[in-house]
Amino acid sequence: MVITYLGGAYFKLVLGDLTIAVNPPGKASKLIAKPARFGADVVLCSTNHPDWNGVETVTLGNTTPFVIDGPGSYEVKNILFTGAKSTVTLDGTLYINTVYGFELDGIKVGIIGALADEGTLSSEAKELLSNADMLFVPIGGGALFDQVTAYKVALSYEPNIIVPYMYTDTTLARFLKEGGQEKAVAEDKLTLKRRDLDGKQGAIIVLTPQS
Repeated sequence: MVITYLGGAYFKLVLGDLTIAVNPPGKASKLIAKPARFGADVVLCSTNHPDWNGVETVTLGNTTPFVIDGPGSYEVKNILFTGAKSTVTLDGTLYINTVYGFELDGIKVGIIGALADEGTLSSEAKELLSNADMLFVPIGGGALFDQVTAYKVALSYEPNIIVPYMYTDTTLARFLKEGGQEKAVAEDKLTLKRRDLDGKQGAIIVLTPQS
């Protein structure tokens, strides 16, 4: 599996000929000046907000993605994607935030989405996060988790790897300090196999935005 961070909450996951887009920004978003465009097979949107639901961004040429944008179970290309409910307030509006879990190349992936209050997580969402080997977590503060809360919440689910997003240099430094991993070196992309998780517990992997 190859993971590329494209800024904001936007990720690209590739395994063989399968491409998964996570939370691409839409045309109305001002989060990323020029978001990377590509054709995805599957797109996961955590919440129906322009910063998170840009299906058109990952629709290119003859490639039309299978869109997953809410709670439920979806089997696509022999992969089971499960979404579970929480809520978040963005720009003064209450939205459903969907937490996602799926397994790719033997690695269980959990995506928190847009979240500021762990108390809004449903029991199903907590179960998905508890099963994750690799957990994607927002750390930007403001409408989302602050860095201290983000690390505490992520670590409570005992993932092998934690991947932060929605960060600035300042919030990232605070998050790494909270995790005692100030010397973590940012990578342009992450190539990951199941064996790479061995011996890791709560390891923070920083990916540099590529958009």
